[in-house]
Amino acid sequence: MGPGPRTLELFYDVLSPYSWLGFEVLCRYQHLWNIQLQLRPAFLGGIIKDSGNRPPALVPRKAQYMANEIPLLKQHFHIPIHMPKDFFGVLLKKGSVNAMRFLTTVSMEQPEMLEKVSRELWMRVWSRDEDIAEPQSILAAAEKAGLSAEQARSFLEKISTAQVKNKLKETTDAACTYGAFGLPTTVAHVDGKTYMLFGSDRMEMLAYLLDCLHCISHSSVAVIRYHDQKQLRGVYFGS
Repeated sequence: MGPGPRTLELFYDVLSPYSWLGFEVLCRYQHLWNIQLQLRPAFLGGIIKDSGNRPPALVPRKAQYMANEIPLLKQHFHIPIHMPKDFFGVLLKKGSVNAMRFLTTVSMEQPEMLEKVSRELWMRVWSRDEDIAEPQSILAAAEKAGLSAEQARSFLEKISTAQVKNKLKETTDAACTYGAFGLPTTVAHVDGKTYMLFGSDRMEMLAYLLDCLHCISHSSVAVIRYHDQKQLRGVYFGS
């Protein structure tokens, strides 16, 4: 008999492309790795401010590296990710607070839809280069993900409430308490211990902590490639 389920908290913001990669990998592996995945919508801006960090896109060399890396990540993970044409002029100015408040509302009101709505917001901004800040954009993403128009409007009306704002702040503060300085941040609770991992490129370390290397292949890198290319290609995005 394998190990009992372990809990993983994934803190993410749809403004972060690396959050999308980490999100998809954990959604794909949660059953294979026997984990209880908790999706935790957080606000990247709050974490950056609290930690004193700077967004990679605002550091010229990091921004250039990200632009060069995104096409490679698209091929490796089989996720239709593209760099938006006007990332600095549009995304960084408009931000993601409304989108993250909406996802917070979904997590509170209809948590079974959180994965799909999150994915559709990422698809808008990081695949189709579409807006995610305006109310109509958020509604369009929600409806495409499967929420009814009535449900989507009801959730949108709640993003300005104190309850939703406080919940998003609580989640963001929780990430900071764990030591987050950016997103995605994965917090693994394994055998009574807590591990904080940053980024979407820590999956081999995560597999090691979960003692899952033996159950999937000789190395977690191999299993990631195998699963993406052979078994999971087309599950979400088409082959």
